Amino acid sequence: MDVARRSTMETAAGKGRRPGPMKVKVVDENDVVVVGAKASDALPLPLYITNAVFFTLFFSVVYFLLTRWREKIRTSTPLHVVNLSEIVAILAFVASFIYLLGFFGIDFVQSLILRPSNDVWAAEDDEEEHERMILKDDARKVPCGAGLDCSIPQIAPIASPKAVAQKVFDKEVVISTPTDFSTQPLSEEDEDVIKAVLSGTIPSYSLESKLGDCKRAAAIRREALQRITGKSLGGLPLEGFDYESILGQCCEMPVGYIQIPVGIAGPLMLDGREFSVPMATTEGCLVASTNRGCKAINLSGGASSVLLRDGMTRAPCVRFNSAKRAAELKFFLEDPNNYDTLATVFNRSSRFGRLQTIKCAIAGKNLYMRFTCSTGDAMGMNMVSKGVQNVLDFLQNDFADMDVIGISGNYCSDKKPAAVNWIEGRGKSVVCEAVIKGDVVRKVLKTNVEALCELNMLKNLTGSAMAGALGGFNAHASNIVSAIYIATGQDPAQNVESSHCITMMEPINDGKDLHVSVTMPSIEVGTVGGGTQLASQSACLNLLGVKGANRESPGANARLLATVVAGSVLAGELSLMSAISAGQLVRSHMKYNRSSKDVSAVASA
Repeated sequence: MDVARRSTMETAAGKGRRPGPMKVKVVDENDVVVVGAKASDALPLPLYITNAVFFTLFFSVVYFLLTRWREKIRTSTPLHVVNLSEIVAILAFVASFIYLLGFFGIDFVQSLILRPSNDVWAAEDDEEEHERMILKDDARKVPCGAGLDCSIPQIAPIASPKAVAQKVFDKEVVISTPTDFSTQPLSEEDEDVIKAVLSGTIPSYSLESKLGDCKRAAAIRREALQRITGKSLGGLPLEGFDYESILGQCCEMPVGYIQIPVGIAGPLMLDGREFSVPMATTEGCLVASTNRGCKAINLSGGASSVLLRDGMTRAPCVRFNSAKRAAELKFFLEDPNNYDTLATVFNRSSRFGRLQTIKCAIAGKNLYMRFTCSTGDAMGMNMVSKGVQNVLDFLQNDFADMDVIGISGNYCSDKKPAAVNWIEGRGKSVVCEAVIKGDVVRKVLKTNVEALCELNMLKNLTGSAMAGALGGFNAHASNIVSAIYIATGQDPAQNVESSHCITMMEPINDGKDLHVSVTMPSIEVGTVGGGTQLASQSACLNLLGVKGANRESPGANARLLATVVAGSVLAGELSLMSAISAGQLVRSHMKYNRSSKDVSAVASA
């Protein structure tokens, strides 16, 4: 009965119309007769003409609206101000979209859901129809009663559902939950996909879109990689991770995830609040050392911090035919009278991105424009880039001879040590300080104030100058910055400029106590976007009380996170410098991070 109904519906669809309601009469066990079927009268026109009309309408109004909005952007007209023609176009767009979605969308979704079993059902229908026709032909050839078998038939045992599935589908599972590749063998369907990846028929990067299952795509890609390289990925975990959460924003072509332990340093007393600082690291002694620094700060009354600047930068590079022409644009951008116009153009792409300054530098006929803007609780690279693109498009009106070489000309400067970040700052510029009591220096840090100050001058200041350091006037700021960045979902590569730090130590109160400070001009952090939305990193942000965006004061969470980073660096600097001063560095690393076995005896043996 189902076979006949499906065949009738397919015939109707083949004639260019959707099947209408039908009456079905059952003649016998093998025959189904369609008594009558009512054709669809929803549309008086042939279907292909109707589809062509709606397709043309849809793309026409889209082109019209995009053209109108582009003109509004060029003329700085608000996008929400619309005239009668635009209202009509929007209504036409909605109507045509609903029609096309209703006509094509439902069938498309159903085809995706049923795609693994379509071929099987089709084969089953063909087999049943063929068998039914043979039986009918045999019935016509055999005289009445001659074909009857009056013997008692043997009753076959009832097959299990699994056996039925094996018989009908020729496989145990057709539609099932994603295969656990770590405990179960690959299905035939997965084997086919892997072979297609190996042969190049299916690109590895497109598995997520073709399969619609991110975890299954990662597992298939992983197995294909192992077969290509001949190397096992058995130690790389696959299970227990939400691969949907990274699709299109954190990582492409995943085959697993890395496990990094997270330790807690603290509590750190900073600006009257206590923070338990999460640190993701594989370096032994790092968390313990930072924790000791937090203890020394807490016993001395805590640390305090000051946020000096807050602004992300992007610096495009443009070229002219002459240096004079490049200088004209420089003067135009740096003229205070033009700031309001440029800020209006820059700010229209974001609710939080607000232009602060534009600093220009010329190299021959090339101009580098360093835009600085606030970015709310986001780290803000994408936000500032969109604003810069708005300004570049605007400048083309008056500087048509301007050739945009690139939206980033390395004068920003991102993920590279640069003097411009050390001097001008990038992201959050923070200074953090504390006064450590003399008793705490002796009892907790196991050294004295005079030795610490001398070591800081000769190591962090003089030694770094001798090495030609750029922003590296510290003991190990990058250790703490990297550990916190990985734990909280920041961009680890921005550790380069975020670790710019100068550590200062000097005796106070007649040499009894120690004043210590860290000045970090370019801490680049955010609490929304990127890796901050992943479950583990989000939990670490929540531990610090800075998860997500601050709705009451946009940007407050990111600024607080920057001060916590600086305070943690202060604790780490204090503890490491004390260990070096007291001669404890090697002993502590041997205890927490190295083997104490005598390898020379083993080597000689």
